[in-house]
Amino acid sequence: MKKYLLLFVMALCLSTSFATKKFASFTGYITCSNCGDASKEPGGIANHTKCAEKCIKGGKSAVLLMSNGKILKFKSQDKVMALIGKKVTINGKLEGDTLEITSVKAI
Repeated sequence: MKKYLLLFVMALCLSTSFATKKFASFTGYITCSNCGDASKEPGGIANHTKCAEKCIKGGKSAVLLMSNGKILKFKSQDKVMALIGKKVTINGKLEGDTLEITSVKAI
């Protein structure tokens, strides 16, 4: 009986971990969390791009800054490195605040 209860609890835990992943599209700017939304500062989007390039090349992680101010991290940075400072649409799987990229396209 204890074995069946343990199996049930394990199955329940696994099912809830899969339920937290969402496949969707997300639109925003590739930046770093250090720069914030530099596009609203003097210099506009050019300032935003320079800040993001400098920080990311210096070792900071790239993030997606959405229009609502929400910031999403990336599971892998490789697919976004060529798009720093650009507005993009990303298709992927969201788990918490981390995005696993399926595809990325500059807008």
